[in-house]
Amino acid sequence: MSTVLLGEILSGLLFFGVIGFLLLGFPVAFTLAGTSLLFGMVGMWLGVFDPSNLGALASRYIGYMTNEVLVAVPLFIFMGVMLERSKIAEQLLLTMGKLFGNLRGGLGISVIVVGALLAASTGVVGATVVTMGLISLPAMMRAGYNPKLASGVICASGTLGQIIPPSTVLIFMGDMLSSINAQVQMEMGNFAPVPVTVGDLFAGAFVPGLLLVTLYIAWMIFKAVTDPEACPATPMSHEERKGIWRDVTVALIPPLVLIFAVLGSILTGVATPTEAGSVGAVGATVLAAFRWRLSFRVVREAAIATATITSMIFIILFGASVFSIVFRLMGGDNLVHEFLTNLPGGAIGAMVVVMAIMFVLGFILDTFEIIFIIIPITAPILLTLGIDPIWLGVMVGVNLQTSFMTPPFGFSLFYLRGVAPNSISTGMIYRGALPFVLLQIIAIALLFLFPQIVTWLPNMVYG
Repeated sequence: MSTVLLGEILSGLLFFGVIGFLLLGFPVAFTLAGTSLLFGMVGMWLGVFDPSNLGALASRYIGYMTNEVLVAVPLFIFMGVMLERSKIAEQLLLTMGKLFGNLRGGLGISVIVVGALLAASTGVVGATVVTMGLISLPAMMRAGYNPKLASGVICASGTLGQIIPPSTVLIFMGDMLSSINAQVQMEMGNFAPVPVTVGDLFAGAFVPGLLLVTLYIAWMIFKAVTDPEACPATPMSHEERKGIWRDVTVALIPPLVLIFAVLGSILTGVATPTEAGSVGAVGATVLAAFRWRLSFRVVREAAIATATITSMIFIILFGASVFSIVFRLMGGDNLVHEFLTNLPGGAIGAMVVVMAIMFVLGFILDTFEIIFIIIPITAPILLTLGIDPIWLGVMVGVNLQTSFMTPPFGFSLFYLRGVAPNSISTGMIYRGALPFVLLQIIAIALLFLFPQIVTWLPNMVYG
């Protein structure tokens, strides 16, 4: 057997071995690194892997730690955690519920709107789903909402943090696609490629995010018309409505100004994502101070949560780097290239298969684990086949968001199950999520058929 074929077999076994160990419940970062080193030693013994290649890990790790773009990740996480710990997000949700509650389906619409706003401020799916589950689910139950509909609305709205900027997922994908696209273009003879930035990905995801919000609201309106008992109005008395516009102004305007300042500065090119992230982190702290919600305890909790989430993400990235080096240098690149290029349908066929693989992996792996493993392996081939890098990044985000909501393994369903009362069964949560999964699939189909939905805004803003 040739060493090339042997290396490809080992790289394929490595991929499935990693998935197998993860299914057994081993920690992700250590599974990625440990399994890769184990297969690397086997490959070294068989003469298909040179261990000196692992020396590139040091420079790669230093590159991650000195990468200015990735500094934006803890800043945006801190911004979202501060808004959540200082109760600003809770006040926003309760106030919007009062504003729309006198309409059938109004409380559900307010949950969707607030979910979009929280997505634009946190970028962390789990935190958004849990926060909205704790605050809005009891309110919707008291208002007489169907438990399935209430659960579905919360899961769908909470997962918007996956795609609506400044999503931390988009930051990492933008950084990876930037270097992959430059490498692919140079290999194709283009030594002055148009750079792909995190700002491009933010701009590309903006309209699809609004599309999803629109589809969710349209579904709530449809339910209000066809099944009013599932989402009744919650009219307030004259006394309760006194001062409602003042409350809305106080609760809504400051977070909106902060969000528009952060995203607007990125999209207009005034600030880099890292600079905008610092503005967001400081701005969220200032908002907490103005609401008299800022204390040493709040700052300490926000700092600890930020450090925990950031450390979790980066240690997975470090483990995925070991996997990437071993997999690619044992011949995994050739294996994936032959598989994708020989599929019927050319670039679109390859794209569909990659999206399907990611969707299935979304049942068992977290988003960051998937993009750190799959993007470095498949993106070079897809970009070589002519796939637009911005379209690819946004499609991956929407696809994984759909996977996050799909029963029976969707992560957002488990997050809600953890905070939902016992009166709401797991089956209710599953059935409630299904209509919104269908809406997600419709959105994916529209993005497939009309890529301009993704590429229009980046082309207009950045030319």
